[in-house]
Amino acid sequence: MSADPHHHAADGHHEIEMPHASMRDYVIGFVLSVILTAIPFWLVMERPFSNGATAAIIMIFAAVQIVVHMVFFLHMTPKAEDGWSLTSLVFTVIVVVIMLAGSLWVMHHLNTNMMPQVHDTSQLP
Repeated sequence: MSADPHHHAADGHHEIEMPHASMRDYVIGFVLSVILTAIPFWLVMERPFSNGATAAIIMIFAAVQIVVHMVFFLHMTPKAEDGWSLTSLVFTVIVVVIMLAGSLWVMHHLNTNMMPQVHDTSQLP
């Protein structure tokens, strides 16, 4: 065995290098999470916009909060695990988006093509 504790080429084991976070990173993540939660809460309670605009803004804040959690708490960066954790996340997001978009497309077309129209209801027994 070599004297280097990080060198394990002979036994086939590779050490996974995880980025280390400081207390500063956790505090930044926490403060951002609180802000990204408080603003949508205020939007729902005060209703300064229409329901559609409020829903869109809340969804944007939710997506940003997911990114904040992944970066500051899960440490998912391109440096973590040689980028494999980020690569698998991107693949998962792509598959989920395809599944959701396909499901919504199928349900919309089933609703459009299979539901009886107003003029068709007069012919029902």
